[in-house]
Amino acid sequence: MIRDLLLRRPDLRLALALAWLAVLLLAGWLVAARLEFSGDLRRFLPDARTPEQRLLIDELGEGPGSRLLLLALSGDAPEVLAAQSQALQAALAPDPRFSLVANGAAGDLSAFPADLLPYRYLLTTSFDDTPLDADALRDAFDARLQDLGSPAAGLVEPLLPSDPTLETLVLAEAWAPAAAPEPIFDVWFDRAGARALLLVETHAAGFDPTGQLDAVETIRARFDTVRGDSPAALQMTGPGAFSVDIGGRTQREAQRIGMADTIGLVLLLLLAYRSWKMPLLGALPLASAGIAGLGAVALLFPAGVHGITIAFGFTLIGVVQDYPIHFFSHQRAGLSPWKNVRGLWPALSTGVIATCIAYATFLFSGVDGLRQLAVFTVAALAVAALVTRYLLPGLVDPAPPDIADSPRLQRLWHRIEALPRPKWSLAVLALASLASIVFAPGPTWQNDLSKLTPVDPEAMALDTELRAELGAPDVRYVLAAQGIDADAVLAATAALRPALDARVADGRLDGYDMAARYLPSADVQRARQSALPDAPALRAMLASVLADSPFRADAFDPFVADVERARTAPLLTVRDLQGSPLASAVSGLLLVHPERATALVSLSGLDNPADLATVASAASGADVSLRLLDMKDASESLVIEYRGRVLAAMSVALLLLVATVWIALRKPRRVWRVLLPTLLTLLVIVAVLRLAGVELTLFHLVALILAAGLGLDYALFFEHAGDDRADQIRTLHAVLVCSLMTLLVFSLLALSSIPVLRAIGSTVALGVVCNFVLSLLVARHRAAIEAARAEAEPLA
Repeated sequence: MIRDLLLRRPDLRLALALAWLAVLLLAGWLVAARLEFSGDLRRFLPDARTPEQRLLIDELGEGPGSRLLLLALSGDAPEVLAAQSQALQAALAPDPRFSLVANGAAGDLSAFPADLLPYRYLLTTSFDDTPLDADALRDAFDARLQDLGSPAAGLVEPLLPSDPTLETLVLAEAWAPAAAPEPIFDVWFDRAGARALLLVETHAAGFDPTGQLDAVETIRARFDTVRGDSPAALQMTGPGAFSVDIGGRTQREAQRIGMADTIGLVLLLLLAYRSWKMPLLGALPLASAGIAGLGAVALLFPAGVHGITIAFGFTLIGVVQDYPIHFFSHQRAGLSPWKNVRGLWPALSTGVIATCIAYATFLFSGVDGLRQLAVFTVAALAVAALVTRYLLPGLVDPAPPDIADSPRLQRLWHRIEALPRPKWSLAVLALASLASIVFAPGPTWQNDLSKLTPVDPEAMALDTELRAELGAPDVRYVLAAQGIDADAVLAATAALRPALDARVADGRLDGYDMAARYLPSADVQRARQSALPDAPALRAMLASVLADSPFRADAFDPFVADVERARTAPLLTVRDLQGSPLASAVSGLLLVHPERATALVSLSGLDNPADLATVASAASGADVSLRLLDMKDASESLVIEYRGRVLAAMSVALLLLVATVWIALRKPRRVWRVLLPTLLTLLVIVAVLRLAGVELTLFHLVALILAAGLGLDYALFFEHAGDDRADQIRTLHAVLVCSLMTLLVFSLLALSSIPVLRAIGSTVALGVVCNFVLSLLVARHRAAIEAARAEAEPLA
């Protein structure tokens, strides 16, 4: 009854469309309220198995190297740049977005919580060789008298009552970045004296694009304020700056590609169906699929949905546009829309099930990002197919012109049918593709993650230059000490300092940094506590030293209280540093877990890795193992591990695809006609990429599954058309429109400057062309060809 009313009443069809749209808007609002986005790219890395891989994953997101931003101010006189550097440092230092803002200017520990300040006497090395006794105090007060008569008086005078030995400034200098450049006008400059340099460490992790974007925009805004009318310019590099640049470029390209896709797809649908309704009706299953995919991921992954999952997922569900197109192309007068879609359902549902099975294998990949992608895709494709089956028939015009009556399509169909049926040529094609894959020059796989990053070469050159100027840590080599607790690894890395200092002195190493610079081991702290005088002894020393001095002994009661507090306080631990400027530096270099602890030594300018690896190996003991780790090797092993899991998932997916098609078609001949184009296409794609010198990445593999799903759909519908001439023409029209739409989308992606998008686009675009041609030649029934030739003979 309802179906009959919808067939006769256009107003009811419009009401149903509006109701569908309203439900989508409500569902979209609910999903958006629940959805949490994540930018941590470690979600797309497999579970680490080796110590190097575990360390790599931790360091990628949390290590100091990933959170450093290197700043250079240029374009004005050095004294002006120095003043701007001071002003920018003062503007950024209190900002909670940053844990360190260094420019070489003298600093203090004023940002430290008051209860931690007395610990400076356990952190300083000043009294390791000479104790805090009367002679040390006498020398300190003589120096302070000179300081008070110098330009430094304004800095020294506030510190004097509590810190006459100026350990505050000693520690600030000791904690300045290792291998930092010499200051000019009290701030860092490059060797040429033309650029003022700053080193900024963000609180946001390196793989938190939102936090990094916030930090970068804050720095730019503060610099614009500081610069005023000056012609000075700001240059910024580092992992965070790169991620912001890449994110901006990706967004701009996505907007341009999305706009071109939208315009192209609308024009193509208008041209294909000569109706303004078709683009609108076709958008409803696509929107339903997108909301369903987002909702499923938000429900199953409450910790956050990665942006890559969303971006790639929407690319994948572009396939769902094929479902309404097949329906539209086969609809004609005298055929109920529900009967039409019911007749298409065996082919459509087989394709949907097969593609869903293929992506469902990623649920077992061990990679959180791929699991999200699988959930998104499966939910989206299933919902798109169901709404096409049960809702879309109620919206369409039940009596549009029959596509099979198009003279142009009939002429095209006759030309295609005149082509010879390929036989042995397919075997030749398969053998040639295999030979190309095996014997193509160059490596088959791309294991270097850095080559997947679309960082501008000039930006990389600037980063290398500024790292050399500032002595910032390299991101490749790191010394790692692993032991049962934090104290053991702190002591082990501290023991390396003489060897490291010797290599810095002779130029084999530019600099290094370690947690033990900021947090000494428990044994060191106890030794320093025992060497401190108690309160009565210290007061007696002060009275003796200051007897003939202009200073009054009772003015230094805060100093006595701080020393006594340091002497009797519990030892300082990592947990005590929370809320202090040291927390970030130590947490990035000291990784503490319930069952183990790892202390890192970041290195800059390492000339001879083998030499340092030998030193680390010799220093290893029963309780602590020391090794020099090569992060490049670790990343490549991680990629190889990842690829192995993806290949395993693809193998299982291929078997399940074959099983699904076999269950649906039952006959070996029909199964072979459907599978052969898809399998050949996969070989041809890989062969073409290898002959073009492309090294295959993980994204090529994921795109191959999408290409296989497309090919399976094309072949299924050609096979489903049987030997009916009119149905063959309608199927040809539908597959032509589907393939042109998909080719447009992925060809634009193939032109992208982003390697990941380019890999996906080129792979799927090749797959569309190969799948269409091979499905057209292989998957059609021979009876259709014979009928066509019989019809053509009288005409001849």
